[in-house]
Amino acid sequence: MKLRTVFLLLVCSLVGIFAVINWRAFTTPTTLSLAVTEVEAPLGVVMLGIIGVLTAVFLVFVVYVQASALLDSRRHAQELQLNRELADKAEASRFTELRSFLEAELQKLGGRGAGAPAASDAAILDRLDRLEREMLKALEQSANSVAACVGELEDRLERAGDALPARRPGSF
Repeated sequence: MKLRTVFLLLVCSLVGIFAVINWRAFTTPTTLSLAVTEVEAPLGVVMLGIIGVLTAVFLVFVVYVQASALLDSRRHAQELQLNRELADKAEASRFTELRSFLEAELQKLGGRGAGAPAASDAAILDRLDRLEREMLKALEQSANSVAACVGELEDRLERAGDALPARRPGSF
């Protein structure tokens, strides 16, 4: 149980114990004024009755608040479920549209590749052939220049080797 429920039960129990202990005083008749008339009744019993009525009213109020909260919660849960279903349906329709669009595009691409190449395809192929020839030519020129540089370096090393004195063993 929650702390406030335990507290309320404790207060009600203390009031009940107090009434039982002082029952003779609670039941002693007294003259009570009701502003219009006077009545002879036990004041303690009247006050206990008022506490009982107030307790019953508050219990009914608590039950009403709990029931309305439960109904609101149920209504929100149903609305949430409906919104989820709508979102799922919308997402499924978007996926269906995307699938049909992709299928249409793939059919266009497949239809273009199955027949004779279009003019743009021929232009692309011609350009690729031209670029391949130019690349091979540039590669051949680079290979020739590297070979020339290597040959020149070999000549220099041979000439430099003839000009150096012979080394003795054990020297650096």
